Amino acid sequence: MKLLIIRHADPDYAQDSLTNTGWREAELLAGRLTSEDVKAFYVSPLGRARDTASVTLDRMDREAEILPWLREFNPVILRDGIETIAWDWLPAEWTAIPEFYDRNLWHTVPVMRQGNVFEEYLKVTGGLDDVLEKHGYQRDGEIYRAVRASNETLVFFCHFGVECVMLAHLLGISPMVLWHGFCAAPASVTTLITEERREGAAAFRAVSFGDTSHLYAAGLKPSF
Repeated sequence: MKLLIIRHADPDYAQDSLTNTGWREAELLAGRLTSEDVKAFYVSPLGRARDTASVTLDRMDREAEILPWLREFNPVILRDGIETIAWDWLPAEWTAIPEFYDRNLWHTVPVMRQGNVFEEYLKVTGGLDDVLEKHGYQRDGEIYRAVRASNETLVFFCHFGVECVMLAHLLGISPMVLWHGFCAAPASVTTLITEERREGAAAFRAVSFGDTSHLYAAGLKPSF
């Protein structure tokens, strides 16, 4: 199985749509995706992701299923009396907390507990596992059982924050490390494939993260 996780193109946040540059990025992205044999498309309910997907879907005459859990990951926490998105931290702040590096402890930090961040995390990971099981891959501890092994390609149009949550779950990494140590530009493509060297057992491996080669090939510098 192959997963393509795509961050929306350059956003117009005020209108929850795309900038002129974003629409150009979405066109170039569609040119890349039309060469893929895609089994199913999934998209965030937010406008900037749906607009990005629309260019590819129109060109391929396809439809995408809207998944509420693919919206941007934005639970709010309270730090020093100020409300902020759970993963918006300065480097000197989050790196000073050892638990944030541990995939099993990052959500136990008191400020995260108060913000119900882990509950929202589980909504995303549970939704992702439901989709994968629908396509033949069932979560079993830290790996997946290939109940119906295949070479299907699934495409997810979403957002950077939730992309990192998905990767944390699939690769066994604290999302804090991904949120702060990685950067996916608008209209970038992250690719994962399953490793299935033993029949019936699958684990996901990242082939590329935040790839924008389709933009560079057209002479367009990534917008972020």
